[in-house]
Amino acid sequence: MSLWVAVDFGSTFTKAIAVDAGSGDLIARAEHRTTVDSDVMDGWYACRTALLAADSGVAAAEVLACSSAGGGLRIGVVGNEELVTAEAGRRVALSSGGRVVAVVNGGLTASSLKALRAERPDVVLLLGGTDGGNSAVITNAAAVLARYKWRRPVVAAGNVDAQQAVRELLSSADVPHVIADNVVPEIGVFAPDSARAAIREMFLAHVIGGKNLSRDPGFAKTVRAATPDVVLRGVEVLAKLHGDVAVVDIGGATTDVHSVIELDPEDANLGREVVATHPVTRTVEGDLGMRWSAVPVVGAGLEAGLLEAGTVLEAAAVRRHEDPSFLPGDALEASYDETLARVAATVALRRHAGRQRVVFGPGGRVIERSGKDLREVDLLVGSGGVLRHNGPEVAARILGGISVGAQEEGWLVPTAARTCVDSDYVLAGVGLLAELDPKAAEGLAAHIHGTIEPGN
Repeated sequence: MSLWVAVDFGSTFTKAIAVDAGSGDLIARAEHRTTVDSDVMDGWYACRTALLAADSGVAAAEVLACSSAGGGLRIGVVGNEELVTAEAGRRVALSSGGRVVAVVNGGLTASSLKALRAERPDVVLLLGGTDGGNSAVITNAAAVLARYKWRRPVVAAGNVDAQQAVRELLSSADVPHVIADNVVPEIGVFAPDSARAAIREMFLAHVIGGKNLSRDPGFAKTVRAATPDVVLRGVEVLAKLHGDVAVVDIGGATTDVHSVIELDPEDANLGREVVATHPVTRTVEGDLGMRWSAVPVVGAGLEAGLLEAGTVLEAAAVRRHEDPSFLPGDALEASYDETLARVAATVALRRHAGRQRVVFGPGGRVIERSGKDLREVDLLVGSGGVLRHNGPEVAARILGGISVGAQEEGWLVPTAARTCVDSDYVLAGVGLLAELDPKAAEGLAAHIHGTIEPGN
């Protein structure tokens, strides 16, 4: 029996699984604290020892890895109009597995470049102009990057007419760059795939080594992409098995939502949106987390009416923020964690999906819709330690609570989805195997299925 080994170098833990090639059966799993204080490969070698104890075939297995260690992938977006290219760039960055640390609208100047530099992006996504439209903004931005000797990698994905000029400007100053297809070739069209692939290329070529996470050449050799990028690819595989799928990953600092749905052209509002809705979407809520971001979770819950004023949860959130390694020692503290997770998941799904409201205008009563309609999602998957390490009844309450009151308030979140938890943390492995061994990827994805009834 031949095996694959899939490894996720996470910000807190390094997770590894051994998978049967072809069938996708899960053979063994292991995890270890991510050893950023020494060498990230130390944590992997500890996992490897555990996997070898379960199956000696691990010794000959090919290792595929993804990484969000060392702060993950930081992306800066430079665009023209906020509602078009800058928004499109933000969406591309998120779907590529990055965290958007800066957005510059209206082109680039010496002053805005200074502000961009202060945010230390690993990659700059340079956008501007529909194909055949204004090429001055993206060309001028490339000239500023060249003039001030920008040294971090750049992905240029704007007006096709500006590609040659941008290439020459960046090449003349030895700025590492990749030219990709235009993210917004025309108003109302969103085409992220080429830019997403280019960001992945830059992540592997420049970012992984640049973070100095390991002196072992095996690290750069095995890493294939940023972890969120890989997980989103895993969700795409999952959608082939179950139909429309949404995944909410509740972490210590952020809550990520991934969704893959089949769009209805009418519901997508393609004629009215300057940046079209895309079937494959990821959002990151940097103010919603179980530890580092616990305090703003309470604020978001109060604002959304999910918590009552004066809640004792405020003190619990402060305690978790001040001690991110805190673990509940009794049922009361465990209940606080559950409430924080429910609020984080609910608010994150609402932000990802958007809302439908009745508004009154010159033409009378009109239904106004924003965001991505997830109401008919078939499967809602939960991920994150708070869901994996507690019983199914806790996960059912957290995930089931997302739909409570949603219909009355117009939120377009899943309302009748089957729910389950990625308890073996296989989604990253599914994404890593998707291109190399599609059959194994689908077999591994079958470990995730609806087993928790919503609302129980």
